[in-house]
Amino acid sequence: MIRFQFFPRSQGISQQIQNIITCFEIESEKIKSPDLNLSSNEVLEIIRPHLEKINFICETGKTKDKKISVPVLFGYDNRIDKSFNADAVSADGKIVIEVEAGRAVDNNQFLKDIFQASMMFEVEYLVIAVRNDYRGANDFAKIYTFLETLYISNRLHLPLKGILLIGY
Repeated sequence: MIRFQFFPRSQGISQQIQNIITCFEIESEKIKSPDLNLSSNEVLEIIRPHLEKINFICETGKTKDKKISVPVLFGYDNRIDKSFNADAVSADGKIVIEVEAGRAVDNNQFLKDIFQASMMFEVEYLVIAVRNDYRGANDFAKIYTFLETLYISNRLHLPLKGILLIGY
């Protein structure tokens, strides 16, 4: 079952954000945890055709030419000095998607995703897709609690307009 929550919770979701959720819902039987123990790359490969239909550019492999590089810093003559990779990015560059599996909570990968998306040029929204169940732990719920605390405490202000958390 696909679950999702958009943060801040005081805002509803746009049609573009709903379209991303639908990409996961269409393939929910092929990616659901804990029934299937898929890697993040395997999940991305399953949902990639649907994301491409809604104008997302997706990583297709691990070599440099198949990764999605999003600029972070610019140098002389507007050359990119620093960039971070994303699993998928909208054609307009405003939405970044990161699909995580086992490392989402255990290695705090979701925190790295938030940091990197916050640094990316012109990115406004981050989508983090995580397993509902990883080795008996509810990764979706753990990250939900973290994001809820982040937004309610109001102590840290992100440059993002919102974060969508999807549990698969």
